[in-house]
Amino acid sequence: MTLEQEIAKRRTFGIISHPDAGKTTLTEKLLLFGGAIQKAGAVKSSKIKDHARSDWMEIEKQRGISVATSVMGFNYKDIKINLLDTPGHQDFAEDTYRTLTAVDSVIMVIDCVKGVETQTEKLMEVCRMRSTPVLCFINKLDREGRDPFELLDEIEEKLSIRVRPLSWPISMGKTFKGVYNLYEKTLQLFTPSKTTVEEGIEISDIQSEALDNWVGESYANQLRADVELIEGVYPSFDVNDYLAGEVAPVFFGSAVNNFGVKELLDTFIRVAPDPAPRETTIRIVKPEEEKFTGFVFKIHANMDPKHRNRIAFLRVCSGKFERGNNYYHVRQDKGIRFSNATAFMAQDRETVDEAWPGDIVGLYDTGNLKIGDTLTDGEKLMYTGIPSFSPEIFKEVVNKDAMKTKQLEKGLLQLMEEGVAQLFTYELGKKKVVGVVGALQFEVIQFRLKNEYGASVEFAGQNIYKACWISSHDPKKLQEFIDSKQRHIARDKDDKLVFMAESRAWLQMVQENFPDIKFHFTSEFKD
Repeated sequence: MTLEQEIAKRRTFGIISHPDAGKTTLTEKLLLFGGAIQKAGAVKSSKIKDHARSDWMEIEKQRGISVATSVMGFNYKDIKINLLDTPGHQDFAEDTYRTLTAVDSVIMVIDCVKGVETQTEKLMEVCRMRSTPVLCFINKLDREGRDPFELLDEIEEKLSIRVRPLSWPISMGKTFKGVYNLYEKTLQLFTPSKTTVEEGIEISDIQSEALDNWVGESYANQLRADVELIEGVYPSFDVNDYLAGEVAPVFFGSAVNNFGVKELLDTFIRVAPDPAPRETTIRIVKPEEEKFTGFVFKIHANMDPKHRNRIAFLRVCSGKFERGNNYYHVRQDKGIRFSNATAFMAQDRETVDEAWPGDIVGLYDTGNLKIGDTLTDGEKLMYTGIPSFSPEIFKEVVNKDAMKTKQLEKGLLQLMEEGVAQLFTYELGKKKVVGVVGALQFEVIQFRLKNEYGASVEFAGQNIYKACWISSHDPKKLQEFIDSKQRHIARDKDDKLVFMAESRAWLQMVQENFPDIKFHFTSEFKD
């Protein structure tokens, strides 16, 4: 196959939502249709023994929430789908934001009982910044939820995007009958099935009596009235508006019962965008270019607890990635070779010899790669737009077992490289402080240090307002500043100098007193 054909059959997308709207459950069902798994797992369930495939970390199984983005690839009707399931909880939002830089479109899951929630709004803002095409899936129709028209109005209002329903529910909750597909003009009747795939009934004309026989007269009349209203109120669906990120097609269903998912997937592969061109520091790179380029958007330590490995997730942006080739690492200005490259199915993996634009490849890394790094065939360009975050909550690491100091050091270093937390070591007394964006991260770090490295720690609260990276054009002035504020100077894991400010007022005063010192709120600053 040529490069153009390979690109045309790729779809790379992320699933986003507020916690508990049903992202992971939907991911499972999509994998089921793709034939990647024969039986779907569940996030929390007493009856279903299998855990969700994308929640493979021990802590995810215990909590019933996703704490890290997982990457899965599968084939469906000759289309290669790369799916990224993201954490919904806001304490892990930065992982989700970074993931959104690596996808071409997004499926947003909304709970029909709760409607649009705060985290959904935040994630939508990120999608709008990048004009990412969004497809909505309104979930949990097997529960008594809100009126579908009301939900559509709320999506339009809160997320500032036009909507167009492409399927429509017949009642909901206990009387839920099924979903009518407006795009295909077919009807799917509802039969609860939690783990396997069922075929639906096709009715080409909703005016026919057959519909009355299947769902009952009153529901059939209601559906006819609703469809008439939809066709009258909403403009017909235009794919170009969706690709421009202006219109969100809406589907209804119940992911846990595996209902409405097939319609979503069938339409998705038809309308979703191929891998798109991407911006770099010097030019826009098109996917069909011959030369390989790609960037790292996520690092995960210990995917395999037995081998202590680090895996960097690389999104291929142009050309063809071949295992064993020498590639240029732009930040370090040197050649780098990967003899081991893998494709993922959450934790399961297989070795890949080649990958094409849109694919996500896992690279075994010994510490050369960081989040945001670009790999190319030799060209000096850097992909832009991968966000870095300034920590907001700080706590000191207290080692509870002095015999395990070495394991703790190693564990902290590897977990920090994932980019979800930052480590600061004070110059005086070598006190270690971890900074994170969401408080739940501390629990995850504590759990993983214990489980994966055997190191027991506690976290003690610190009175710190901000971590500011410092630089100056005058080395003498910088040294004077360090000497006068020695108690508050620390270094990050890359050995950069950081000033730990205790309050906003104090930081402002220090900035006024030392005008030659520059204060930066992220570690990726340019002098």
